[in-house]
Amino acid sequence: MKTIDEWLTLYGRDHQNPTNKLIHWICVPVILFTVFGLLMSIPFPVIADGWINVATIVFVFALAFYFRLSFPIFAGMVLIGALFLWANRFLASSVLPHIGLNLWQFSVIVFVIAWIFQFIGHKIEGQKPSFFEDLQFLLIGPIWLLHFLYKQIGIPYK
Repeated sequence: MKTIDEWLTLYGRDHQNPTNKLIHWICVPVILFTVFGLLMSIPFPVIADGWINVATIVFVFALAFYFRLSFPIFAGMVLIGALFLWANRFLASSVLPHIGLNLWQFSVIVFVIAWIFQFIGHKIEGQKPSFFEDLQFLLIGPIWLLHFLYKQIGIPYK
């Protein structure tokens, strides 16, 4: 298994252009947020007041991957995941009904728009997205950004 530094280095090689990086800083969190929304929209028995759903189950598997790479990254992703779960629940119950959208509809629209921008960024970069090489890179994008945040505020990421 690759180390966190190996994953981040490999991901970083396809993300050198400042415009592509900026697009990723915006779109990677948006895509992750919408994936939570899409997964939360899959019908599932109501357990723990709805907090246990397809999104939380899938996210537990992602967290296991992050835990093997780095405890600080794992901890950060737990917080981000909890925030995204809460925010999607809030959107679904309080905001989206007023504009006539379901969570899955909103998530699909925003997901597609964010991916269009991601592909534009990679066109500018002149590199194909990393996940074309290995699907695990879909899990690396969020922690690539998180490790930069950790470095900025002085938290070791490994």
